Amino acid sequence: MSEVFDCTTPEGLAAGLEAAAQAVRAGRVVVLPTDTVYGIGADAFNADAVTALLAAKGRGRDMPPPVLVPNLRTVDGLAREVPDYVRSLIGAFWPGPLTLVVKSQPSLSWDLGETNGTVALRMPDNEIALSLLGDVGPMAVTSANYTGSPAARTVAEAQGQLGAAVAVYLDAGPATGNAASTMLDCTTPVAVTLREGALARSDIDVALVAAAEAARTARLAEEKRAAAEGRAPRGPRGVRKPGPRPAPNAPARRGGRVAGQRRRPQP
Repeated sequence: MSEVFDCTTPEGLAAGLEAAAQAVRAGRVVVLPTDTVYGIGADAFNADAVTALLAAKGRGRDMPPPVLVPNLRTVDGLAREVPDYVRSLIGAFWPGPLTLVVKSQPSLSWDLGETNGTVALRMPDNEIALSLLGDVGPMAVTSANYTGSPAARTVAEAQGQLGAAVAVYLDAGPATGNAASTMLDCTTPVAVTLREGALARSDIDVALVAAAEAARTARLAEEKRAAAEGRAPRGPRGVRKPGPRPAPNAPARRGGRVAGQRRRPQP
């Protein structure tokens, strides 16, 4: 039988968070508020729990759920080859209604469905959601509705669609948002919009242009410093760009790189 907790009071919030955390650790499904609409969530690293989440929504493995994270540090543990523009978007819009599809770490022991080696990540701007995530870790979370029905903006709407498939409902009142998060495919050099949502693409593009200009300014400043110091400029994240390669059979230079030494890779 499902439990519903009134999270608009300190007592109800504390009890609800404890019950939800216990349910998630036990592999059960919960409904929680986010900064967009209500979400249905489960432990991202529990395959049976993710299967139960998908079943509750009437969704197949071909539609894997996004993963909500409690902080920015979690990203590098879940994703690989994260482009610099993704980090710029994270800095500009997280926590907030922006979901970023990136390449997932191949060593992770999870099964979210047919992800094709990717994962959709988001950090919500909601204290209740962040508190739960901070306690149990990353969660597979998607909108709290049966597939094909409107997203739930209240717990009553979520209950009407999901019923007893959910162990714990955290009721924080009506959702503050009216739309799901905007979703971008960031596995390519240029971000592609997969879903229009609460964050306008025009705002995203403004942030991307600003980030590109900042990177260009930083690169030019580094090249100027390097020239003044007589050294090779450093690339992104402190990687030093290689200097000119010595001619074949050139004699060794004291304190420098000798002929035949492996060249450092281009960043």
